[in-house]
Amino acid sequence: MASISMEPGTSSERKLTWLITGCSSGFGLALARLAQANGHKVIATSRNPSRMPDLVEEITKNGGEWIRLDQEEKECGRVIEEVEARGQAIDVLANSAGIGMAGPVEFFTEEEVRHVMETNFFGPYRLMRAAAPYMRKRRSGVIVNFSSGSGVEARQSLGVYGASKAALDGITKTFHQEMQDFNVRVVLLHLGAFNTPMVTKVAAISKSIYPEYKDTITEKFYTALSTGDFAIHGDHVKATQAIYDVVMGKGIGEGHEKEMILPLGRDLAERIREHRDRIDHMMEVFGEICNNVDVDTPEAP
Repeated sequence: MASISMEPGTSSERKLTWLITGCSSGFGLALARLAQANGHKVIATSRNPSRMPDLVEEITKNGGEWIRLDQEEKECGRVIEEVEARGQAIDVLANSAGIGMAGPVEFFTEEEVRHVMETNFFGPYRLMRAAAPYMRKRRSGVIVNFSSGSGVEARQSLGVYGASKAALDGITKTFHQEMQDFNVRVVLLHLGAFNTPMVTKVAAISKSIYPEYKDTITEKFYTALSTGDFAIHGDHVKATQAIYDVVMGKGIGEGHEKEMILPLGRDLAERIREHRDRIDHMMEVFGEICNNVDVDTPEAP
């Protein structure tokens, strides 16, 4: 898969157009600022741009633009179609926007589950689906989906959040395979806990949990997550630089343009080890039967 980082015959970075969701804070804002600092065109998006006039002014003064995009709206992909229709090719789609909600699985309402899934799965999928035809025809482009260690191994009280990220992981991995023939890169980010507002302001479920959960690990995780009372070691600015380098095929990304998953965060590394150990254990226990449930082949006479 070819790199998009250099103009043919030059040593300078190619200037790209980035459409980035979730730019009101955290990774989305950091990535928008970094892309602009490197001379790229940025189309920042958020659900309510009117709530952040200072950020909108910052991005627009530096040559970018800021448009409204609500991932829960079924027609949110029209934003991409409208940008492309005016002759502005989107080179990088970064699906950064997402929400967190904590609570034991049994206490989520149907509406809360749908809210999390709409924002964390259906929204990015709608934008991927809208961007794909244009990138495929141009035989270039990068789609970056922000996921979480919870999609690999969810913790207690993060079941619905983990399910939304696991769904995003699954479709991203498949899309990565499907787009390879068209020189379109699809990158999945597995992120640990970073110092962003989303991590420290995880929403709590509307229902009160039963007294039986008192002093359980689930209750302790729920309290910590819903109050933001836990240690966070990840620096999202450092992580954003790594993401940018992988997209551009420079620094840690140089020579790794075919890689599908970028893991970031020490706590994420521990989650991956847990997952790997679980898979290894599963095959140690059930590997023999796993390999011995085929249809019997008739013996030759």
